[in-house]
Amino acid sequence: MRRYPTERGPLHKVLAIKDAAIGVFDSGVGGLTVVKALRARLPHEQLVYLGDTARIPYGTRSPATVERYAIQVTRFLETMGIKMLVIACNTASALALSRLKEESPVPVIGVIQPGAKQAVRATRSGNIGVIATEATVGSGAYERTIRVYRSDARVTSRSCPLFVALAEEGWSEHAEATALVARKYLGPLREAGVDTLVLGCTHYPILRPVIADVMGPGVRLIDSGDAVADEVATALAERGLLRDSDEAPPLRFYVTDAAERFRRVAELFLGGPIDDVRAVDVR
Repeated sequence: MRRYPTERGPLHKVLAIKDAAIGVFDSGVGGLTVVKALRARLPHEQLVYLGDTARIPYGTRSPATVERYAIQVTRFLETMGIKMLVIACNTASALALSRLKEESPVPVIGVIQPGAKQAVRATRSGNIGVIATEATVGSGAYERTIRVYRSDARVTSRSCPLFVALAEEGWSEHAEATALVARKYLGPLREAGVDTLVLGCTHYPILRPVIADVMGPGVRLIDSGDAVADEVATALAERGLLRDSDEAPPLRFYVTDAAERFRRVAELFLGGPIDDVRAVDVR
């Protein structure tokens, strides 16, 4: 296994300690919506984030490639001595969660199951929409998981690949142009009469105002970030791994390319300045 030089030393093979960080990864900046939810829910936990910006987007890659990327990113985060791994990427959750759970020495939580459970709780009619990347939609992961919790659910899925680029470019503020794309993508979901819509990519909450406007007030939007944060809090408590501290430690960020661009977009996502962004090679 390849080793990476870090301030935390080599990979911890033993039970993680309370003060260890929670590792979070995504293909780019979208997973910062999960980081924001985790920081709000667990303000005293250390968080270390890796955005695989050199290889974004995951959503158009083959399942084998996504799994390989996810394993490489996970191995890097494990060298931080993390106590838990959060896959803040729907595509990686759909295609690599099982493998990572088998191989990682720490608990692993994805974003699909929490989002699916929340959608089932929210729906009135059982008519649920899912928007996601091409790979996530193709995997059928949301449909299968939703039907675990409600077997009679009707699920309509739609891939929205341009939403990722619009979110990363900060086009949430360009409502008119973004709405043209949103109306094209979301038309079939409106026609299907869904009453609940899962934002099945962590980039999509950045475009929430536009999506909500197109879908109308009768449709509830599900952002899995809050659900993931609740699940992480529960899992840490059950394992006795909640950090015993009153301080809010600084966030740490790693990227595989374009650190300055990441910083700019991350500050847009998180609503404030960030200081520590480092470029690394995880291959």
